[in-house]
Amino acid sequence: MSHDTETTGQRVARLRKLRGLTQHGLAGRSHVSRGLIAKVETGDRVATPAFIAAVSTALSVDPTEISGQPFRGETTATDRVHATIPEVRRALDAIDVPLDLGMEPRPVSELARQIEALRLASKDAKHLQVGTSLPALLTELAVHAHTADSPKIWRHVNAAQALAVSLARRLGYTDLATSTIKDAAASAARGDDPNLPALAQLSRALMMMMYGSWVAGLNLVRVAATRVEPDTPQALAVHGALQLRSAVLSARGTQTGDTTESQAWDHHEQAVEAARQLPARTQDWYALQFNPANVAIHGAAVAVEMGDYDEALRRDANITEPLLVALPAERRAHHGIDMARAYVELGKRDKALERLVAAERVAPQMTRYHPSARHVAAHLVDYHRSIPEPLRGLARRMQIS
Repeated sequence: MSHDTETTGQRVARLRKLRGLTQHGLAGRSHVSRGLIAKVETGDRVATPAFIAAVSTALSVDPTEISGQPFRGETTATDRVHATIPEVRRALDAIDVPLDLGMEPRPVSELARQIEALRLASKDAKHLQVGTSLPALLTELAVHAHTADSPKIWRHVNAAQALAVSLARRLGYTDLATSTIKDAAASAARGDDPNLPALAQLSRALMMMMYGSWVAGLNLVRVAATRVEPDTPQALAVHGALQLRSAVLSARGTQTGDTTESQAWDHHEQAVEAARQLPARTQDWYALQFNPANVAIHGAAVAVEMGDYDEALRRDANITEPLLVALPAERRAHHGIDMARAYVELGKRDKALERLVAAERVAPQMTRYHPSARHVAAHLVDYHRSIPEPLRGLARRMQIS
């Protein structure tokens, strides 16, 4: 069987056997129950992000080897997003040694406008647009940075690098995301903005969460939070975003006993309080999307990550449509995927499919490349003897056999 056609459970079983481990042996190493491992391997349960992180650590493999990322397309049209990554990688490598453009770069003011446009595209999960535009933007910013070496330009470099981190992470290029986070930390130090170093740690903690380093990531974010004085709207948004990251880290850590539920809810409540203190009308500082609506859907996400699916659906019921509409497409789709996870775990597969289809409608590229969305979709395909048309179409667009 080709590795490209394996299910997540089949990948776990194959990698486990390569390590000479029984299901009991893997359970002992990963602190995940043998019963759950067996059910994931047979496709009876969906592999959660916490499960993938714990098992990949125990098997000494990258989480993407279990999730199957990156999910490459089979045709030129379906692989266009991934085709942008090599150029993005080359442009990022050239930040320290800018290329000879053979022409003058665009003015910094024009590049700054493009950064804002790409931030909006990223919020709407328009991966192809971001990936296509980033290489030239990064290359021209590098020329300006080494010509003027001003904090303002390094702040723009940092913003462009953050876009690259987000794109690489979403598409499953963890090596690129990790190396770019380190580069972004360096540009943050040159940007003369006290909040940028904390944002670099925020991104780093997100990758640590993917690898199951719950406690280390939590400590990293907590230290970063102590260095942010929430005395301006900008700093308050950063502080709140750090609390949300801590809440999700704590929630996932409960699955392996590394953290407690009270820790997760305490961090979430601090984010709620930070959102309350923000001015009613405020801009999206650093593209963090920190606002009451995002805090509310994070509450549902925290419940999902802790396996409290009834609580997740209760919170979901209190998130009104006007509140959701105020969020960018990426956030709305992510919430829909989280709720699909909750519904499938409760055996409400029709509702899970409904939420997945709605998420794809809101943010197609986000949903089709999201590991959890694909895991739920694959589970639904395996469950149904006669696949309903909405699921058949979704599986076809995801290229799930």
